[in-house]
Amino acid sequence: MDTFLVIVGIICLILGLLGCIIPMLPGPPVSWLAMLLLKFCGRYADSISGQWLCIWAGIVVATLVLDYIIPIWGTKTMGGTKYGIWGATVGVIVGLFFLPLGIILGPFFGALLGESLNNSDDRTPLKAAVGALLGFLLSTGVKLIVCGLITARFIRILIN
Repeated sequence: MDTFLVIVGIICLILGLLGCIIPMLPGPPVSWLAMLLLKFCGRYADSISGQWLCIWAGIVVATLVLDYIIPIWGTKTMGGTKYGIWGATVGVIVGLFFLPLGIILGPFFGALLGESLNNSDDRTPLKAAVGALLGFLLSTGVKLIVCGLITARFIRILIN
């Protein structure tokens, strides 16, 4: 049973890392699930404390919240409006059909189009699009760091 849980945990880690880039997969929660599965392995159960799981559950929840706030903040900081935010959101969804570049360029062009439809100013749409792109990249980076730390801990436990 331990081997099965470890294999499922490794699959969760891989899906978690992919979920940092693909918006439809919740990356950090899936990575955290790998650690929870490892906690139920008799051989590794003592390597993970309940306190560690609770702290990292809080970090994962914070990451999920920030995943929505950071791109909006980036768009607003650069002068975008709700049209730019909606455009960036639609751009992410459309970008899924044009992986891997679409996931990066989708929010940019979506915010650009959304702001262009709303604003007659020539500079605002481009600034909002850059803000959406930077917000998306920062949010992705935060998720990758969290999943990377969980993955490193998982591997360290397996090796020891």
